[in-house]
Amino acid sequence: MYRSDEVKKGHNRAPHRSLLRATGLKDEDFDKPFIGVANSYTDMIPGHFFLNKVAQIIKEEIRAAGCVPFEFNTIGVDDGIAMGHDGMLYSLPSREIIANSIETMMNAHKLDCMIAIPNCDKIVPGMIMGALRVNVPTVFVSGGPMAKGYTKDGEPIDLATVFEGVGKFESGEITADELSDLECNACPSGGSCSGMFTANSMNTLMEAMGIALKGNGTILALTKEREELYRKAARRVCEIAKMKYEEREKFNIRNILNSKAVHNAFVVDMAMGGSSNTILHMLAIANEADVDFDLSKVNDISKHVSHIAKISPSLTTVHMQDIDKAGGVSAVMHEINKRGDALQDNLTITGESLFERIQDSDITDESIIHRLENPYSKVGGLAILYGNLAEQGCVIKTAGIIGEREFKGRAVCFDSQDEAISGITGGKVKAGDVVVIRYEGPKGGPGMQEMLAPTSLIMGMGLGDSVALITDGRFSGATRGLSIGHVSPEAAEGGMIGLLKDGDEIYINVDTYEISVNLSDDEIAKRKAEFTPKVKPLASRWLRQYRALVTNASKGGVLYAE
Repeated sequence: MYRSDEVKKGHNRAPHRSLLRATGLKDEDFDKPFIGVANSYTDMIPGHFFLNKVAQIIKEEIRAAGCVPFEFNTIGVDDGIAMGHDGMLYSLPSREIIANSIETMMNAHKLDCMIAIPNCDKIVPGMIMGALRVNVPTVFVSGGPMAKGYTKDGEPIDLATVFEGVGKFESGEITADELSDLECNACPSGGSCSGMFTANSMNTLMEAMGIALKGNGTILALTKEREELYRKAARRVCEIAKMKYEEREKFNIRNILNSKAVHNAFVVDMAMGGSSNTILHMLAIANEADVDFDLSKVNDISKHVSHIAKISPSLTTVHMQDIDKAGGVSAVMHEINKRGDALQDNLTITGESLFERIQDSDITDESIIHRLENPYSKVGGLAILYGNLAEQGCVIKTAGIIGEREFKGRAVCFDSQDEAISGITGGKVKAGDVVVIRYEGPKGGPGMQEMLAPTSLIMGMGLGDSVALITDGRFSGATRGLSIGHVSPEAAEGGMIGLLKDGDEIYINVDTYEISVNLSDDEIAKRKAEFTPKVKPLASRWLRQYRALVTNASKGGVLYAE
């Protein structure tokens, strides 16, 4: 019994079969499982321009395994290209379009199983969210990470190097020729940007969640090894599709991506110092999976997980290909689990349990992946801070901190990213300041722009260890420094970040998970009474719809459904 029987079995489905015959199906195909091949191919994204060829490989394997593939596409936004202008407003909202498109295509056509081909930015979580709504057996296989680049002098570089190079050029530290060297050599091939930025963070977390095959996060794109991973994933989805109904149901994605899988994803996130965006996306994924996961649990996990793998941008000499050679994500999980209480055993899409998958994995290069006895930090690489400045929490990538973990400084406030960029380049920000960028949250932006340009300027101008930055927006996975995002409640909903004034004293302590502004309760009450949030004018009908429905970052920036 198949879901697809609803569109292909019985005399009253003759019109449906007639339409399917027009696509090339034959008599014998109507007794085979129908497999959705959800592709995110687009010419615009370095990690996606080759996915049309990947889909051909996957469809070839599906046909050879006795199933019928049906490819369809989702949209994709390249955050690096969309960044620095109003195109970035569409990045986070694109996640919802992707989830909706997966749900629409799979349910409208009653496909039996799915293989999803994401790689970059919002596309990974969007596809996962859509798959959870459909709840059929789903195998994820990403396009794979990009190789690292090298300068003419042989120094390893990546996209983050170029963004920081802009700041160095602005401050006169490098020449135009040196910036050109970075620009031309940082991204040498197709794939998701080579560091532990958002794309590769999510691609590794899919291994931890058990919805992707071993090596999904680290095997380089455009290699023979990656091609074999595509083929193995295609064969596996067909193995599941051809199982008896009761056995096949066991692999419905909600039976794999459950509360244990969400927990394991955060464990690996802490161990590898993933992008702060993973918090936003994992909260949204947990919401779709009906997993009750409060933001405060992140700190509880962090306290029990050592940070053992440091990757660019946190350590600029290490990239995803280095992690792969050192044992990959499975080696990280194997090492972390030596404590015995970090990971939770759970079914994976390949049929074995997570513990069975990682039991023979070990670190092959301890200079890249550290042992528990020699961690970069005894606690995880991400943290949630709370206080009167962020009553519902905010996020910091502790793995990327430059300088002190405790900071006190005076606020320098900007009501948009563009204002902040002008202020930073214009010399308004000095050592000891706390840069405040507000009205950039899910509702205020709308769409929660990434603040890579301001943070890269701060690093490039030599202020990375002497300036803090807080925002209700978010950061690129390439961000480093004392950068705190996802401040909730956000300014657009009357949060404290919107009430700040230039000169207010702000206190940050990462080790005690605290962020606060030194104001009396009376002064805060007075400011609240006088405060009316700014509302940005919007020509876009879609962004106005999004602004009206979106929740703040502490809830994952998902859309209200009721």
